[in-house]
Amino acid sequence: MPLTDVKIRQAKPGSSPIKMADGAGLHLEVRPNGSKLWRYRYRLDGKENTFAIGAYPDVSLADARAERDVAREHVRAGRHPSHVRQTEKATQLAENRNTFKVVAEEWIEDRLGQRSQTYRDQCRRAFVNDVYPAIGRMPMREITAAQVLAILRKMDGRGATTLALQVRQWISAVFRFGVATLRADADPAAALKGAIQRKAINHSQPMSREQLREYLAAVDRYKGHRGTVIALKLLPMLFTRTGELRCARWSEFDLDGAMWEIPAERMKMRRKHLVPLPDQAVELLRELRKVTAGELLFPGLRDPARPISPTTLNRALEYLDMRGWHCHDFRATASTHLYEMGRWRSEVIELQLAHVERNKVRAAYNHAQYLEERRAMMVAWAEWLVEVGARN
Repeated sequence: MPLTDVKIRQAKPGSSPIKMADGAGLHLEVRPNGSKLWRYRYRLDGKENTFAIGAYPDVSLADARAERDVAREHVRAGRHPSHVRQTEKATQLAENRNTFKVVAEEWIEDRLGQRSQTYRDQCRRAFVNDVYPAIGRMPMREITAAQVLAILRKMDGRGATTLALQVRQWISAVFRFGVATLRADADPAAALKGAIQRKAINHSQPMSREQLREYLAAVDRYKGHRGTVIALKLLPMLFTRTGELRCARWSEFDLDGAMWEIPAERMKMRRKHLVPLPDQAVELLRELRKVTAGELLFPGLRDPARPISPTTLNRALEYLDMRGWHCHDFRATASTHLYEMGRWRSEVIELQLAHVERNKVRAAYNHAQYLEERRAMMVAWAEWLVEVGARN
C-alpha cells in the first residue's frame, strides 16, 4: 500500500535498514540511526540503479513523489537522474559565477574603455552605491524587471532622477553585453524605459550679493575638512564646472605663472581651457598643496586614487544650511555679476565660462584669445568677492 505521513512518522528504526515501499520504484529507507531517506529504484540498460531523492521530513511525501515522477521521465528518455542533477548543479554554479557585478565590471572595462576615466568612475560609483547592493550578487538570468525598477524608484525617491535614468541605460547595456556573451537571455531594463520621468529642468540660479555674502561667511565658519573648505572657496572664485575642479590634477597648474590649463579630455566641449588664477586662488592652492599628497587636488577620503564624489560639495552646501543651492549656481552667479559690472565684453565672459560659440567660424578660436582681458577680469572678480565677504 502507498505510504502516508502517519506511517512515515510512526516508523521506528531497527537494527538494520528498513525499506518502506510507496510505489512506482519509490521507497523510504529507515536507517538504524533514525534517519529516513527517500530512494527511487529504476532499471536502465538492463541494470538496476538507485537515485537518492532526499531526507524526510526535509523532502515531504508529496515532494518525493513529484521528484520520482521527474526521475521516471529522465529514465524513459535514457538518462540517469543523478547525471541530470549533476549537470544542472554544474550549470547553476556557472550561472552563480555570472553575477550582475561580474558582468558589469567586465562591461565597464571592455565597452567603456574608450570613454574618459571620469565617465567610467561615474558609472562604477553609481553601480557600487545603488545597483550592486540590490542585484550585484545575483546571476544575470535571475534578475527581473521588478528588481531593476525598485532600484530606479529608490534613486528617484531621493531626488536622483537624472542619475536613475542614466543608470537604467547602463544596466540595459550590461544585459545586452550579457546576451552577446551568452550569460543572459534578455534585457529586463529595456521594458522600463519611461518608467521614471525626468523632472522639469531646474536651471542654474544666480546668488544675489547678499546671498553670496551669506555663503562666504558660512564657508569661513565651516569646520570640515580643509580641502573641502578650499574647494568651496575656489568654486565661486574660478567658476569652472564642478567636475573640472573636483577632478583637477596638480600637473595642470602653473602656480608661479598663475595659470590653470584644463586638458580637452576633461572639458565638457572637449577643448582645452585656460583659467587665469588671481592671487587669492594661488594662495589657497599653495596651502592645499601642503596638505594634499598625490596627483589629485581633491582626493577622496576612502580612495585617495579617485577624486571626491560629485555629491561631496553639494552635501557640504546642505551642511552650511545653503539648501536649495548647488555648486553649478556659482557659474550663473559669476556670469550675472560680471555682466552687471559693465566692464567686460561678452566675448571675454563667455570664453572664460567655456560656453559653446554657436557660430562655427567664431568657435574655431585660439584657446588663449582675450587672455589678458580674462586675466584682468579674474583678478577683478576675486577682489569683488573679497569685498563682498569683508562686509560680514
